[in-house]
Amino acid sequence: MKTNNIEKFDKAAFKASVKQHLVTTFAADEKTASAKVWYLAMGKALAELTTFDLVATENDEKIKNARSVNYLSLEFLIGRLTGNNLISMGLYEEITEAMGELGYNLTDLLEEERDPALGNGGLGRLAACFMDSLAAQEYPAIGYGLHYEYGLFRQSFEDGRQKEAPDAWCGVEGYPWEVARPDFAQQVGFYGHVETYTEKGQEKRRWVPGMSVEGMPWDLPIVGYQSDTVYPLRLWECRAKAPFSLASFNNGDYFEAQHALIDAGNVTKVLYPNDNHEKGKTLRLMQQYFHCACSIADILRRHDAAGHKIEDLSKYETIQLNDTHPTIGIPELMRVLIDVRGLSWDTAWEICSNTFAYTNHTLLPEALETWSESLISRLLPRHMEIIYQINYLFLEGVKLKWPGDVDKLRKLSIIEEGTHRMVRMANLCVVSSYAVNGVAALHSELVKRDLFPEFNEYFPGKLTNVTNGVTPRRWLKFCNPGLSNLISGKIGNEWPAHLDQLSDIAVFADDEKFQKEFMAVKKQNKQRLANWVQENMGIELNTDAIFDVQIKRLHEYKRQHLDLLNILSLYHRILNEPGFDMHPRVFFFAAKAAPGYHLAKEIIFAINKVAEKVNNDPRVSDLLKVVFIPDYRVSMAEIIIPAADVSEQISTAGKEASGTGNMKMALNGALTVGTMDGANVEIREEVGDENIFIFGLEVDEVEALKASGYSPYKYYEADSLLQASLDLLAGDEFTPGKVGLLSAIRDNLLYGGDPYLVLADFADYVRAQNDIDAAYRDQKQWAKMAILNTALVGKFSSDRSIRDYVNNIWKLESVNR
Repeated sequence: MKTNNIEKFDKAAFKASVKQHLVTTFAADEKTASAKVWYLAMGKALAELTTFDLVATENDEKIKNARSVNYLSLEFLIGRLTGNNLISMGLYEEITEAMGELGYNLTDLLEEERDPALGNGGLGRLAACFMDSLAAQEYPAIGYGLHYEYGLFRQSFEDGRQKEAPDAWCGVEGYPWEVARPDFAQQVGFYGHVETYTEKGQEKRRWVPGMSVEGMPWDLPIVGYQSDTVYPLRLWECRAKAPFSLASFNNGDYFEAQHALIDAGNVTKVLYPNDNHEKGKTLRLMQQYFHCACSIADILRRHDAAGHKIEDLSKYETIQLNDTHPTIGIPELMRVLIDVRGLSWDTAWEICSNTFAYTNHTLLPEALETWSESLISRLLPRHMEIIYQINYLFLEGVKLKWPGDVDKLRKLSIIEEGTHRMVRMANLCVVSSYAVNGVAALHSELVKRDLFPEFNEYFPGKLTNVTNGVTPRRWLKFCNPGLSNLISGKIGNEWPAHLDQLSDIAVFADDEKFQKEFMAVKKQNKQRLANWVQENMGIELNTDAIFDVQIKRLHEYKRQHLDLLNILSLYHRILNEPGFDMHPRVFFFAAKAAPGYHLAKEIIFAINKVAEKVNNDPRVSDLLKVVFIPDYRVSMAEIIIPAADVSEQISTAGKEASGTGNMKMALNGALTVGTMDGANVEIREEVGDENIFIFGLEVDEVEALKASGYSPYKYYEADSLLQASLDLLAGDEFTPGKVGLLSAIRDNLLYGGDPYLVLADFADYVRAQNDIDAAYRDQKQWAKMAILNTALVGKFSSDRSIRDYVNNIWKLESVNR
């Protein structure tokens, strides 16, 4: 049921609730309380409204009897909730007014909120967009994740190098939007052994864990857009069942007294603990199993409470695995159905294989998760038995289809043979799921053609595509109010729920007045970003410059170092080519490198060192600036994305599954410079060749070049500009007195094989950048191109993505409450 929250809103009662929380929850005085405490009190008052709707939604009989999706993801990069929730509740102006009457500016208070650090990059941001779209369209759903005490890390730079610090996103005060649900707590085991016993004349197996912990659920509200529907994002925190031993403490063994507490707390202590050692691997697998065991137990609890038979589980529930991280949930559900519920293997498998669906997010072999057989056997012995049995029965079918084909058995087996036997989690997902999808048209075709061709032949129709999308509520309406208001003034205000309506503004692309208004909004957004950079980094920026943006996880295949080489080429030309003419440009980077990823950290260091020199070189003046914004997060993206003129999407063709930053920036009127990779292909189809800057080798050309024996040194020798740019990294131009300090990138490209073909694509990338420079000088034409990018990317709404899942995979029906 769509509702008018404005009519129900009682401003006086809300203000009273804020003041009450200020005193009773935070023991603060109105006259002396800090802005942070006022934000917390406001958040608590708002959370009361959403918690009421959360409980009402989960108790609605229509929801209980509807088919639901359970979205399992180890990451939910949800961003700050307050502003987005106010947009969905339709109360942004009302709360602005109420807090103003209490003496506080809402915009200032929103800055007090720390981003919930529950994700790393695109995987977690996509999960957040999907939950928003499920709630907006009222498809029954629960998101299941982990309640990490510390997020990925807080990033800072020290002499240009990345430094990592714990990200205590909850703070000592807690996060005002979350609510504990102790009645739904679950028990989870690890280690132990499997025993055989006889029941009613039948021999059975059961797991006897050696360690037990408790999963405490915390719910964050996912608020439906302009409706009463609120779904939970349920996050599990690991706690010890008996956290303290008084006997040990009284005997003076203070550490041992809290040993169980420490062991349990480690499970949800940090997002993605470093796993380049055995203890780290064990902890990460413990995280994954804890997440799955709690979530599946909760799904079964809800199913039972609704009065449904266990045999009907797949009728009422579907479980979407967001990448392979929750794969261990498959043998867990089998274990519960067989060992606890007493079902036969065949019945359990029928339920299980019709309940799970799997999203593949990568073509990179090193990113396809595997776990050693010995680790799973030690940590989860019963699950390893079940995996063996799934594999045995599956391979029997493979033998029937391809008799005597040992190579097919080897490729399709869930168990990878070798010195150490490994469990291939992606193979387990494909074998055990009723649907497998990629996340962009190109990616899904490559999954079928290159990654899983044998599976595609064995399971015809199982492998499909759902192109990713982004929520227009956060990524246009909330983060870019100037553009949102301009659009609404032309086409009405229904577009945040129907993004395809944006095509109606295409007719204004040639309208000179609209062009000026559109570019004025862009200029305001650029000024906001420039102000942030000035205040936080001390760098003064020219907002008439082209704002060129690359924001994403730092990885070689995303090729931030190709962007860097272009910057070096411009620097070289400014200093060495008399009369060289370019429009002023500011290159923005924001990215975190995984703590153990050496070359990624070297790329960050090099960009920062180049920035130091370039930004302070009087010979360059305002022509060229480089800004690496630290601690990239959702709230920072909300400032950067509306300000972008150029969106850098330059991964090696065939490596990026989809990308969603490309969608967000195009939606906000940035022009893409990109390869034919991921969703860039579909963005090009939507906006047209004339409104995007495509360069570089395509997938087949990449494969052909590698097959023919790629020699990066040949490209270096043949291109004087590339040579000059690379050689700048070899000396001490950017590190005075320290020759070769930046040479790691150069060495990797010239002598390390250049695995992502940076040098092969350099010349065409420079050509595309020159085209951008020329195009930007014609501001009328640029405005037209930017308007058409915004107008023509309505396809890339996560609402459409969810409808594709609903219609083609999940088979849900919207429940209007």
